[in-house]
Amino acid sequence: MIHRLIRGCYEPLPDGIRLRLRVTPKSRRAGPQGFVDLPAEGNAAAGVALKFGISAAPEDGKANAAVIALLAKHLPVAKAAISVAAGAKDRRKLVDIRGDPAALVAALEAWLADSLKDDVLKDGASAS
Repeated sequence: MIHRLIRGCYEPLPDGIRLRLRVTPKSRRAGPQGFVDLPAEGNAAAGVALKFGISAAPEDGKANAAVIALLAKHLPVAKAAISVAAGAKDRRKLVDIRGDPAALVAALEAWLADSLKDDVLKDGASAS
């Protein structure tokens, strides 16, 4: 159940993956916080996004830097391999992560499954 949600928040690229995030700046808890369905809005497509909290404020690129640092800490890539492809000044972000797609997907799925297992089990709507 959780793996289906995880697979909905990223797409493979030839040289990595693209992760769809809904970022909450100034969050009490940094990191993955569940999933959210996003409606189509402007140029952004509809789909499932990973809710992602960070403690940094959304000013002077601090929030984007915090997202990149946290992803680099948990995925097998350096910060330089991660970039915000869309939504640099928005809560909805597309983040490109360059590297071996299979290794990135495995690390992402393991991290999210471990981080979110209790949240998803508590929230029956997300688990269905």
